[in-house]
Amino acid sequence: MPRLSSLALARATLDRATERRRDPDWVAARWADERARAVPVLAGDVPVADDLTSLVYVSPAALDALGGADPAGDAGEGGTEERYFLGLDEADVPYFAVAFTGASEDLGPDVLLDGRPAEKVRWAGLREVGGTLPDRDAGVVVHAVALVNWHAAHQHCARCGARTRPTDGGHVRRCPACETQHFPRTDPAIIVLVTDAEDRCLLGRQGSWPVGRFSTLAGFVEPGEPLEHAVAREVHEETGIHVVDAEYAGSQPWPFPSSLMLGFFARAISTRIQVDEEEIVEARWLSRADLKAAVESGELLLPGEVSIARRLIETWYGSPLSGSW
Repeated sequence: MPRLSSLALARATLDRATERRRDPDWVAARWADERARAVPVLAGDVPVADDLTSLVYVSPAALDALGGADPAGDAGEGGTEERYFLGLDEADVPYFAVAFTGASEDLGPDVLLDGRPAEKVRWAGLREVGGTLPDRDAGVVVHAVALVNWHAAHQHCARCGARTRPTDGGHVRRCPACETQHFPRTDPAIIVLVTDAEDRCLLGRQGSWPVGRFSTLAGFVEPGEPLEHAVAREVHEETGIHVVDAEYAGSQPWPFPSSLMLGFFARAISTRIQVDEEEIVEARWLSRADLKAAVESGELLLPGEVSIARRLIETWYGSPLSGSW
């Protein structure tokens, strides 16, 4: 199978300036740059144009006027927004994420960089706009949402319990009590399109999903486990199928809240399905003709277009398919 390319959520273009963001004065100067752009994140959503084709950025100066925090991310106990440095574009324009705690109505035309009227702005999540935004904006949103999610869930030190503070432009949390440094969490998960000797694909349905909603099989990689072993283990645990020849296809972040999806193709050496009745309650072998007919009739709903699961299925199928969750 060919490698996956141009995955919707794997289109980052910014220079993250890893070495320079460690200097709080440098980060503060980037925030003060009149060209700087910030993207507010509110409950996982970001402001976008009403046609979903561009991210709507906010003026850092206007955010400061609303009542801001230190741009290095070092907000204190006051509950003000934390800001995280995302990177620089090819013209050295700085980009930031803001963990926004206000109301969406606070971001009016005087705050938005392009002066767009409120009725031309909507708040949307990555699943909706990850595939419609241009490369730069898509990469900015993925990075912003991932960082905001991590900070929200890791406010205290795992070693001593003290409240931690962001540093390094928001890419580290440091404990002032025991000086432990905590780094953003990323959870690796394999996701695999299994085929058999008849070139049928294996799709499964989780118990929490409605009838008709199917996807490829997936699961988290366990500590000390090679990716290829995780592929074989997850497929067998969920469906009873044995697979070999796990072939890496590509990856993309999936910040819901912190996964990195590692895509694979694998070959089945058994075909008798025995679902685990816990994670997977139904699994089916489908030929291309079977899949096409089921999708067109509405009997089967495919994963969303921004997911790596959808790309794995369409790569095997040979062309784009219609319909999704």
